[in-house]
Amino acid sequence: MARRLRPVGPDFVTTAPVRHVFVREVAAPVAAVYSALVDVPGWAEWFPQVAAARPVDAGAGRDITLTGGIRFRESVIAAKAPEVYAYRIDVTNLPGVRALAEEWRLAPAGTGTRVRWTFATDGTAAYRLALKVARGDQARAFRDAVRSLDRRLAA
Repeated sequence: MARRLRPVGPDFVTTAPVRHVFVREVAAPVAAVYSALVDVPGWAEWFPQVAAARPVDAGAGRDITLTGGIRFRESVIAAKAPEVYAYRIDVTNLPGVRALAEEWRLAPAGTGTRVRWTFATDGTAAYRLALKVARGDQARAFRDAVRSLDRRLAA
């Protein structure tokens, strides 16, 4: 059953009770990486866990379906080209979560880009415990997605 989450703003990525931060450098330039982030349907082509992605509300939101059947209705909370793209989850079928936001922050790294993804959330004790266990899986998913994105942008 879909549940509405607590709305949060961009500051939640620094204040959330649970924060996972992952960083990786890619060869692609900052502008190209940012363009890929705002191309919502393209996410399914480079982020392996994303089965489907489509913009909603004239680009102010996103509908995301993960490969395991988890669904998100999201609102974009920051889109500052070419450095920050962030969104919060408004509605999901994921149990235990109360609030969730993700931020992608980009910075030049030589001729490439330093990509920092922050996963910020709050939820029940069982949900928070499950996230501790899942942190390694998130790190691998981020690594694989950014590697795939970099290959796609180089083609």
